Parts: sequence; structure tokens; C-alpha cells
Amino acid sequence: MKMRMTGLALIVAAWASVAMGQEGAPPRENAQRYSIEQAISDRAQLHTIAFDCLAFLTGDMRMDTFLPPGKVSDYFGFQYMRDIDAKEGGHNTSFLTRIANNMLATLSAEQKAQLLTLAKEQEPDIKRFAQMRFPLIKAFRRNMEGDIPAGSNGLDKSAVVKASAELYELDGELAYGRAKVMGAIIRGLGEQQKATLAKLKFGDSRTWPDVPESIDKRSMSHELNVAVMTYASEMFAWYAGSVDADTYFCPERHGMYFGGFGMKTAPAMGKQDYSISTSLTGDSGEALLATLTESQRKNITDLIELQRKNLTDIVNTRRAIATELRQFLKGNVADKDKVLALSRRYGELDGEMSYLYATAFGIVGKTLAPQQKEQLSKTRQSNPNDPKGPFLYSSPIEMPKIENTDHFFGVGKTGKRD
Repeated sequence: MKMRMTGLALIVAAWASVAMGQEGAPPRENAQRYSIEQAISDRAQLHTIAFDCLAFLTGDMRMDTFLPPGKVSDYFGFQYMRDIDAKEGGHNTSFLTRIANNMLATLSAEQKAQLLTLAKEQEPDIKRFAQMRFPLIKAFRRNMEGDIPAGSNGLDKSAVVKASAELYELDGELAYGRAKVMGAIIRGLGEQQKATLAKLKFGDSRTWPDVPESIDKRSMSHELNVAVMTYASEMFAWYAGSVDADTYFCPERHGMYFGGFGMKTAPAMGKQDYSISTSLTGDSGEALLATLTESQRKNITDLIELQRKNLTDIVNTRRAIATELRQFLKGNVADKDKVLALSRRYGELDGEMSYLYATAFGIVGKTLAPQQKEQLSKTRQSNPNDPKGPFLYSSPIEMPKIENTDHFFGVGKTGKRD
């Protein structure tokens, strides 16, 4: 099958002058290389959306469920600290562990106990957040596979947006709880603790010594340990960072239902000192676009303009949430109602984008020729030893029963099981 490359050539020419985003960025200083402007740039977004499309078309629902724990309630600057790391070690599996261990070694036993208490309080909602994603994931899969219930013309945008708003409201609850506890701990740091933390540079993991674990993992479940380590790493980034860092997100932060993290991050699980490729998204996204026909490709490229306003609104919403949460660092009480209302709005914006992605990916998937499917499968480069899922975040689990998803197509009622 002969592919028409005219459309792709036009895309490359049109965006040649656009500042490169996270994937495939030129070798410049990392602090200049990554920014919110670059994250929402046309090029970064196109590569990321195309990468997600590739993951969706070549994957399955099990891989769609994978979600790094750090993508939940991510208003504390950790992602920015990771992306601008001077050592370029932010995407190594040891990065979070090293800064978390340094932070925990600095805290008193009482302060560490507060993080463990928070983890125990939040554990049910952290789990619920992951489970709430499953019905949306299944609905998007059904749409792509043509499993449309009788009487429906396809996905119902309002139902998708509503579910996303509810998911993000829970995300806001978790963020608020974390900020409250972490803010109190930070305000209570002693001078010696502050002096120790001052030696650890934000964005330069070369200044982080390798310290032994200071918590007993054997005394807690895997889920609790992950939560405590996540809090500790976020607390350092929040303490040493800024509202700009809190607002920042990587290009693949949104529309997290299509298997992109499953294809990119799942292979790193359980591997010591493993670095995730920072060029994978860009290279694979370009390969997907090159494999599609001009009409198929247009479904993907049109998304850039369709989501533009949503991305701008997301940046403003994230900044408003991050600014409010930082009230806890100042000794004030953040407005919870405001945080939750903003979080619901965030969810609505992300839900609209996810609906657009699912619709476009479904159209492309239904029109792929056998040769294209074979080429995309080769592009994915699956490893038979990679974990297969489904996942509760990054932990493999049995596939749970999922509520009836007909309502995502404008028919039926929620509550029944598929």
C-alpha cells in the first residue's frame, strides 16, 4: 500500500519553526528546554497525541489502565524538577527514590509518622481514583472496536465530561489533603533540617547523596509505601520549587486513557537504574503519522486546533489550583471549595479533550489497512517480557468488574455490570 507523504511534509514544514516540546528537544539547558509553553506547543502536543494513538491502536485495555502514581494530584512541582534535572536523570527509576530517601532522612520520626497517617487516610481514595478510570477506558475501547449499543451513534460527550469532572474532583480532594499535611510539616522544619535541604538542589540530582532508607517498608503495604515515597518526593519539590513548577505538566499529562504510559513506562517497572527514553514519544508519534494516509492523518492533526482553548484553560486552572494550595505553605488555610470547583472544571476540560481523542482514534482505527496495522505493530516494538496488566496504577491486578458503560454512548443506565 503506497502512503501519501504530502500531508506529513506539510506538517513538518509548518511546524519547523515551532519550539520543540518535551520529546526530541534539541540539546540545550534543561531549564530552558522544558516549560509550560513548550508542553502545550503544537509540536509537543502533536507528537504526544500521535504516540497515544499508536499505543491505543496497537495495545489493549489492559495496557490502557497503566498510570504512574505521580500523575495523581500533581501540583507540587515534581514533574518539572524531573524534566529539568541537570544530570538528565529525571526519567531514571532511581530518581524519585533518591530524593524521597533524602527527604525522609531529614524528617523527624514524628514528621514521617504524619506522612504515614496521611497515606493510610488517602489509600482508599487513591485506589478509587484508579478504579474510576476503568469505565472510561472500556467505553473508549468499545468505541474504537465498533461495539456501539443499539440506539447510539457513538460516544456521548456530556457523559464523558461528567465522569471526568467527578474523577478530577476526587483528584482535588487528594491534592488538598496532601497540601494541608505537607504544608504543616514544612512550616515546622527546624533550622538544621532547612540547612540540610538547602544542600539538595531543585533540578540537580547531582547534589543528592545516596542515603539509606529511613522507613521500614516491611511494616507497611506496597500501596502505603508508594504513597509515602510519593509524598516525600513531592514535598521536597514543593518546598524548593515555585508556583510555576507546580503549574507545569508534561505533554502526555492529559487524555490518560489510551495506553501511552503502558507502552512507555510499564517496561521500566521492577528494573533498577532503568532510564525511560525521552525520544520515544516523538519518534513513535512521527512514525504513526508517516504510516497513515492523508485523510487518516487529518483526524489526528485537526485535534491540535480543536483542543487549543482547552489547553490554555487547563494552564490557567492548574495555576489557580497550585496558587491556592500554596496558602498552606504561608500558614493560611486554602479554600477547599475553590480547589474542588477548579478541579471539576479541570476534569471537564480534560474530558472534552479525551472525548476528541477517543473519537479521532476510533475513526483511524476503523480505517486501517492490513499493511498499516502490520507496520504500526512493528513500530510499537513490544517486548514479550513486559508486564501485561491490567494495572492498579503500576501494579498488575486481575481485571475488575466494570459498571455497564452504555451510558457513555447516551443509552442505558449506570450501576449494572458489563
